[in-house]
Amino acid sequence: MQSGAFLENRIPLRQSGISPFYWGRVHHPTKLLTHYSRRHFVQLAALSTLLAACRPPREHDALTQNVVDLSPEFQWQRWRGQEVSVLLNDHPWTAGVKPYLADFEALTGIRVKLEIVPEPGYFEFMETMLRQSPVPADVFFLPMDSTAYRLWQDDLLQPLTPLINNRQFTESSYNLIDFPEGFRLAAMYPPAQPEQQLFGIPATFEAYILFYNKQLVNQYLDGQVPRTMTELIEAAQTINQIGNGDLYGAVMRGVRSDAIIDTVTGLMLNCWGPEPTPLPHNLWFDGDWQQPRFTDPRVVAGLTAYAQLMQAGPPNIKEIDWPQATQLFQSGQAAFYIDASLFGPSYESSAIAGQIGYTVLPRSQGASLTGHWLWGLGMAQKSPRREAAWLFIQWATSPKMEPQIALATGGAPRFSSWLTPSAYTEAMNIDYALTVQTAMQTSRPTAVLHPQWPQMAIAIAIAIQQIYDGTAAPVAAAELQRHVIQIMQEAA
Repeated sequence: MQSGAFLENRIPLRQSGISPFYWGRVHHPTKLLTHYSRRHFVQLAALSTLLAACRPPREHDALTQNVVDLSPEFQWQRWRGQEVSVLLNDHPWTAGVKPYLADFEALTGIRVKLEIVPEPGYFEFMETMLRQSPVPADVFFLPMDSTAYRLWQDDLLQPLTPLINNRQFTESSYNLIDFPEGFRLAAMYPPAQPEQQLFGIPATFEAYILFYNKQLVNQYLDGQVPRTMTELIEAAQTINQIGNGDLYGAVMRGVRSDAIIDTVTGLMLNCWGPEPTPLPHNLWFDGDWQQPRFTDPRVVAGLTAYAQLMQAGPPNIKEIDWPQATQLFQSGQAAFYIDASLFGPSYESSAIAGQIGYTVLPRSQGASLTGHWLWGLGMAQKSPRREAAWLFIQWATSPKMEPQIALATGGAPRFSSWLTPSAYTEAMNIDYALTVQTAMQTSRPTAVLHPQWPQMAIAIAIAIQQIYDGTAAPVAAAELQRHVIQIMQEAA
């Protein structure tokens, strides 16, 4: 949902396009109800009320308005005998879907030819594949960021909107609005245009949340979890001083790499102030992706906050990426950690299992916001088997299959997967689940759809390191602005 319209456009959940199939089940006495406390279900009820208040923007209604209810028996066997080639990354989602491929083949009569490529080489392999004729894969694991945007610009992606809107091809219960608006926006092109279409379906996501060590918060902060960004920075720096090199206030991604940018953007959103951050152009640019605004005081405040949290971490913070940061946190050596929500389930089997707290990112003013990163499923523009390929995408991202596949990731991108009692919800720590549900609701895309964005992201990481090292934030921001403009000019 766009943050500006978050509470302004109120209609009942049933009218919003969210399928009513799980409505009553949330409140039925099931194993989940006996497992969780009354407090937790008060929280779940509050969350359901919040979801009911949400209304997707009118410009996106075209994605579902033409879907007509089908007969009870959807014709899954319509393309029996075909073969769909699927290219996937070596990812937990891939491990999650593999056991069910035989079920898809039995349901549809369509054979699945699966190819798995390790991540270091996946991106180059995927793009090379999409440019071949005939194309080797019909369906592929799509990074729903600037990569997807570039692929769309090069006419390598098949639009999915016509298939979604065709009652012969899409089951009535598919319900696209079950995905948060911010997730759908990540692969809708041309951005913010009336003629935009959807080019990818979310498969797994990570939103950026605050992890904290309950034992350390109780010991050093009297159990008070920081509510604002200022409080978080002060608390982290206090614990860091007390720790004297054995204990750190916070661990963050501090490495000079574009890998830092999603975490940075998640934090930046909460230093913005009371105004909603604009979509789709994100907070780094003013109006479009040709007008950088790195000297904006709100951007400077966000860069400063990130650097200050880094200063509450280990002395080698500038060399730390997420694997090292994760290890430090789950070993009990840090009080706070901001990073991807998908780390949560694994922490519950770490050395500090049972001592991990989860909450949304503290905001300077107003309600918390966050960012997200998505893997989705896309279709090759050159695929000769579009209908059968869409059937695979539809099945793998359906309300039924998504929570089963997501047991391997903890990143189910449908609201219903988190609200409906299932093996998926029962596998989650309740506080973690509530935090992720809220983060989904307030999440914004972090991708910048500019061809030189990876270079710009590295420039942002450099600026943060400069502030960390003592450079005045306005000076570092001004240098960053010049650097980004130079990158854009050289590419023109």
